[in-house]
Amino acid sequence: MCGIFAYLNYEVPKQRSEILEILFNGLRRLEYRGYDSAGISVDADDDSEVVIATSAAIGEMNGLTKSLTDITNATPSERKGAEPLLFRQKGKIANLVKKVRQDVAESEIDMSRAFPRHVGIAHTRWATHGAPSPRNSHPQSSGPKHEFLVVHNGIITNYKALKGTLQRQGFTFESETDTEVIPKLAKFVYDKLLQSEGGQGGEGLANGSAANGDTPGERVAFTQVVMEVMRQLEGAYALLFKSPHFPNQLVACKRGSPLLLGVKIPSDGRVKSAFDIVGAEEGGLVRGGAATGPRELFLASDASAVVEHTKKVMVIEDNEVVHIRDGVVSLFSYEPDKAKRGLPPSTALQRALSTLEMEVEQIMKGSYDHFMQKEIHEQPESLTTTLRGRLIHGKADSLSPTASNACAVASSLQPSAAAAAAAAAAAAAGIASASTTASIAVPGSGSAGSSPSSSAAAAGGVSGLPPLSPLSKLTHDSRGSSNPWAEEKGVLLGGLKEHLLTIRRSRRIIFVGCGTSYNAALAVRPLLEELSGVAVQLELASDMLDRRAPVYREDTAVFMSQSGETADTLAALEYARARGALCVGVTNTVGSAIARGTHCGVFINAGAEIGVASTKAYTSQIAVLVMMALAIGEDSISTRERRDRIIDGLIDLPRKVRQVLRLDSEIQQLARELSGEQSLLVFGRGYNYATAVEGALKVKEVALMHSEGILAGEMKHGPLALVDATLPIIVVATRDDTCSKQQSVIQQLQARSGRLIVICSEGDADLMCPNGAAKIIEVPHVEDCLQPVINIIPLQLLAYHLTVIRGYNVDQPRNLAKSVTVE
Repeated sequence: MCGIFAYLNYEVPKQRSEILEILFNGLRRLEYRGYDSAGISVDADDDSEVVIATSAAIGEMNGLTKSLTDITNATPSERKGAEPLLFRQKGKIANLVKKVRQDVAESEIDMSRAFPRHVGIAHTRWATHGAPSPRNSHPQSSGPKHEFLVVHNGIITNYKALKGTLQRQGFTFESETDTEVIPKLAKFVYDKLLQSEGGQGGEGLANGSAANGDTPGERVAFTQVVMEVMRQLEGAYALLFKSPHFPNQLVACKRGSPLLLGVKIPSDGRVKSAFDIVGAEEGGLVRGGAATGPRELFLASDASAVVEHTKKVMVIEDNEVVHIRDGVVSLFSYEPDKAKRGLPPSTALQRALSTLEMEVEQIMKGSYDHFMQKEIHEQPESLTTTLRGRLIHGKADSLSPTASNACAVASSLQPSAAAAAAAAAAAAAGIASASTTASIAVPGSGSAGSSPSSSAAAAGGVSGLPPLSPLSKLTHDSRGSSNPWAEEKGVLLGGLKEHLLTIRRSRRIIFVGCGTSYNAALAVRPLLEELSGVAVQLELASDMLDRRAPVYREDTAVFMSQSGETADTLAALEYARARGALCVGVTNTVGSAIARGTHCGVFINAGAEIGVASTKAYTSQIAVLVMMALAIGEDSISTRERRDRIIDGLIDLPRKVRQVLRLDSEIQQLARELSGEQSLLVFGRGYNYATAVEGALKVKEVALMHSEGILAGEMKHGPLALVDATLPIIVVATRDDTCSKQQSVIQQLQARSGRLIVICSEGDADLMCPNGAAKIIEVPHVEDCLQPVINIIPLQLLAYHLTVIRGYNVDQPRNLAKSVTVE
């Protein structure tokens, strides 16, 4: 939902105009997450520069505009750094850019001023508390002097209590947001720490400054302020703090919302290795030292905002604090929930950077008009990537994974070069990857520390289960030439290999997801039940939590999320994990919360998906779930022939998808005919009930047309009352075990003068509609469990063309967000 971006340059001089453009471009890369307003903050020149606060009207400024006299009369502590410039605006990023240029033109701000060191923060807001407006936009401020500025992704659940407390302390609030309590709380904490014991801040403060990466002797440490704020907050958040009291510094922290750090070092710089960005003293942490060379640093909600600048990144874990000071990065683990009185000691960490395999081209439209259009048409390639290295099709078949390709994880995030080489060697030898605990060391201790994920597992009391998976556990590996399947067809899912027996013995397999991810599980449920013989249950994450559905230790719970950060799904994951279930992740995003929080799983490897309406991720999810069903049912002799046919179908699936994409112009013409309609019904049955639901969802999401996916078997139990000669009805009736029943549905709809559009298998037009009284769309025939991949594509194309013709925003539908990170 909300998008966070920060840019820091150290000894890499940048003009203010360049800094602003980097921030604007970072926000543009986050647009797809969904937003309704935006804002940025950059440094002023010095204490004599007038600060501009943007708003829709002068009356809405609420005293944020500063006069020269106000700044000149500031106390020494208030003048520690120049008061930052703050710009906020409702609507698109283009509106913010226009407003900034307008304010700059009306002021004496020097856009050509070069900053050798600078901290800039930016934010796109998706409204949760308060309507879209400049005053509700981020960065949110501690007050007229902007002593603390914060950008926030998430929801603070106890903000009302905090707001009441701060109001009693004399603070006034300008916005309706939950976020505004954070900078005001930071200001309150900062003032209290200054006052207590001559600035020593009480218990632990004198030593805390050095321990938390700040310069010894500082009256108050920036990290100390932030950690105390964290101790008071409840809910989910990723936060960036900027303050003129701490010039050239930024503090970031997170709990439950995504955040990553990107590092760009000039090719001729002295810093070459992974985490040398923090220097070489005291186990990799510099306390009060200086950076060893020029660099640029980025913080963002996801990799799409960083990849054009650098591919060296570090995923920030829950309850971690990142402190950046003059180019020096310090990383700490902090458990605010364990704090009772005063600040508990934080633990300094060191972690290697990882390498993004994502390319800039993946987040660009290329020759297409919209991201959704691009992602629909690149499904042959995304499916190929999803399947690569995971299918065995005979001893000499080129699809069999080898030591050379087994370690190639087709995902957006890879370990550093050295770690990747080690992982490749391990995979070739059939050795499981090292756990996350080896990648986090406590400086000076000489031993590995526990990762937040594994600590969470222990705290959750999940005894008898393996530790939560490192990122590499969700990748596939090779079985080598000694594989007993080498002469047979099969599936290799290395992330599940060690857990297949547990899954087969499960009492139930519970699939948990939201929206499109839920629909993907719905599409594959019949196959999972057929091949595994285990009861399969589907749960919408929010409903599962509302009901507090029973989950047992004998259950396997599979959590589906393209982003891996869906708030409801994450809450359901915590719920199931606490009850001892084996937790499996199916996600597209390496390093995501679901990837880290599950015991095992599979990446769908669909590549970056920017359009809010999911298309290629859906088909890749189906392909992965089909392979999971094959792997779970591999010990059944009676289903071997069926499994072999499905594997053949998977291998041929990308070619079939290319074939169905040739219907684009035909679907576009159909969209013109339907563009004036207000409602659409889609009927499906069996494997294609999910197709009906997902197709209707796509039309609803982007074309803003009421549409409903209906189980055809329920037609006579209500929906038939809606049928007349004007209502368009799509019937998915491709060749499978339910085909004859769908013929009956078509006949009943025709008898009531229904306006029919029938999706059927090639050559079946006369069979399905012998009187020709329907619009026919013929698609290639594949194995029944794979038919949903083929059948959804005409409906994706229909939704896309309807949206374009009706004049709506394809990639950013009204009120929707790509990554739903709040409940």
